[in-house]
Amino acid sequence: MNASATQTTTYSTPGGVTVHRSATPCDPEVLTDLVRSVEYRRGGVLSSGMEYPGRYDRWHLGYVDPCLEITTRGRRVTATALNDRGRVLLPVLARALGTVGATDGRDRDQVCVVVPEPDPDAFFTEEERSRRPSVFTALRAVIASLRSPEDANLGLYGAFGYDLSFQFEPIEQHIERDPDDRDLVLHLPDAVIVRDRKRETCVRYTYEFTVPAEGDRPEATTEGLPRETEPTPPVVASEVPEGPEPGSYAKVVARAKEKFRRGDLFEVVPGHRTYARCSSPARFYELLRERNPAPYEFFFNLGEGEYLVGASPEMFVRVTGEPGTGQRVETCPISGTIRRGEDALGDAENIQELLSSVKEKSELTMCTDVDRNDKSRVCEPGSVRVIGRRQIEMYSRLIHTVDHIEGTLRRDFDALDAFLTHMWAVTVTGAPKTWAMRFIEQNESSPRRWYGGAVGVVNFDGSMNTGLTLRTAHIRDGVAAVRVGATLLYDSDPEAEERETFLKARALLETLALGEEAARREVLTAEGAPAVPEPVAAPAADLSGEGMRVLLVDHEDSFVNTLADYVRRHGAEVTTVRYGFDPSLLDRLAPDLVVISPGPGLPEDFGMSALLDALAARNLPVFGVCLGLQGMVEHAGGELRTLADPVHGKPGRVRVSGGRLLSGLSEEEAFPAARYHSTYTLPDLVKGFEVTAVLEDGADGEEVVMAIEDPATRRYAVQFHPESILTASVGEGIVARALRLARD
Repeated sequence: MNASATQTTTYSTPGGVTVHRSATPCDPEVLTDLVRSVEYRRGGVLSSGMEYPGRYDRWHLGYVDPCLEITTRGRRVTATALNDRGRVLLPVLARALGTVGATDGRDRDQVCVVVPEPDPDAFFTEEERSRRPSVFTALRAVIASLRSPEDANLGLYGAFGYDLSFQFEPIEQHIERDPDDRDLVLHLPDAVIVRDRKRETCVRYTYEFTVPAEGDRPEATTEGLPRETEPTPPVVASEVPEGPEPGSYAKVVARAKEKFRRGDLFEVVPGHRTYARCSSPARFYELLRERNPAPYEFFFNLGEGEYLVGASPEMFVRVTGEPGTGQRVETCPISGTIRRGEDALGDAENIQELLSSVKEKSELTMCTDVDRNDKSRVCEPGSVRVIGRRQIEMYSRLIHTVDHIEGTLRRDFDALDAFLTHMWAVTVTGAPKTWAMRFIEQNESSPRRWYGGAVGVVNFDGSMNTGLTLRTAHIRDGVAAVRVGATLLYDSDPEAEERETFLKARALLETLALGEEAARREVLTAEGAPAVPEPVAAPAADLSGEGMRVLLVDHEDSFVNTLADYVRRHGAEVTTVRYGFDPSLLDRLAPDLVVISPGPGLPEDFGMSALLDALAARNLPVFGVCLGLQGMVEHAGGELRTLADPVHGKPGRVRVSGGRLLSGLSEEEAFPAARYHSTYTLPDLVKGFEVTAVLEDGADGEEVVMAIEDPATRRYAVQFHPESILTASVGEGIVARALRLARD
């Protein structure tokens, strides 16, 4: 673009709005001035201070005085015009919101609707879960009315709170909430400044909107109307609350270890809050960017005295490409942490220690397995791939290991479907995700609010770029609340995990202290960029399941969608439903195979015996995974036991002794497989099945059962997880063979 030239574009949206966009080069310093303005008026600044080839680029954008704001409290959605320009557009949003719920108040500046609860008699498969009525249904309607494929910057910018997940995955609340707290705040800016630090360009995009006449309302335009909004309340520092009691987090870790022992949890990420004074969110943001560069740096003035300032290391969901053409969905789960060394040599030693840690590897393995599962719900079969494994990312205080995962969105899904299916990231909840979120709700002392949610933009061109709300200060009344957590496993040390949480909070707390002293220190960090390996092509799938209908029974597990993806890769049609359904569904669907998913807890927690009775009455073939095997053993009169030390996210070697499901899958005598279980059985405790595989080198010399089968009734099961990356060498082959055996 010419240094002084202004380029203009005009287009129309499906909601009838004519958009006039001007793009004018500007001095990058205007972003510095904009940051100061955001301290006093609604707005947002997003930047990236990291460059990792193939994953992150450095960029910087911001806006102030948005014309419209969308907020939610529970299922109540409110669209507010923040100035005369917003009043021009408000009727368009009112019409869109009116399609999803009953109006709950409307005037010149505001329209409110309540999205109804899903009909209790309505049936949704797991593949349809992201389309259950929720506040995201309202967002989808607004985005549809303003859809603009021609523009990559116009969209909704802001923050998504943790409690939004309860509309996707209903969880009983135990922590008291303030009914005035907002769960979502999104701005529609009509002027955005975008700096591309790779191309060294900085452009100011400004928008004018023309809304056509409707009924008695004449045509309206924003041309000539001022862009200013009312200032927000000034920040006044107040008394800082006490932080968490020493040892309180370690007690939560101890309670989690009991859940791991029983098999209710594989990992969980509880958190707690520390506090510090903050009299200038803008100064804090600039200092934080300087001292702790991160892929997702942000500063939002959300109005009502609330600010979010953060330097998050982790992508939540990024969606690119044209809607309806197979968009790319990306995530980069982080798990595995160690402190920085004193120098490069110290860094190298710590990196070696981190990469050698079995615990840290298990943490990231579980996160990646759950993340792949989340994508498999909405992505094309076979498209979900790990394209970066245990890559090193270095920050001002910490070193992390990171995986990079991508998938291709199915054409009937959009960016909000991708967002919902990942909500919230396993790295801030745990696995199985639903049970981990229940543990968090029962064991944390305060609502998470914005922590563990996301910040970023949902663009009207169908793309999305969001980061997890981590390493974030929630500032209200001059007090910054910094919530931090740690990923817990059975082998976690309570005191060490508590120390890790304070280490993670340290960068923000130190920066807040510097900001209050008005001291600015230059901290230069040289960040190394690890090479991104070439993606490994997924193995070619055969069509063992072509023409088959498969019913997958979900026991609130975090891997069921990856299992469904594996089945679909082989040509079968999959319907996924939660346990406890009416057995008449089996007659309506008439599946050729029923897959019983893994899950937390015990078979009795899910009434699995009744399901197996219903399947036997219909002579349906069954393939059980982990919990599925345990249920089949117990149903046939066998006995289950509990491991002395649960095994979650760790490999074991499976030795095959015969049978039809596993024989000949590996050229070796035994193959590696992923274990996620506390409950197990032994060969002499199994009744009515042939034991066809055991764990090589089992604890205390016991031959832990890894596979059973009964060809006469077409029942097959494995104790390990074929869909895990740790079972990659044989996992798809096992699923393909289960499909073939169901035809016999």
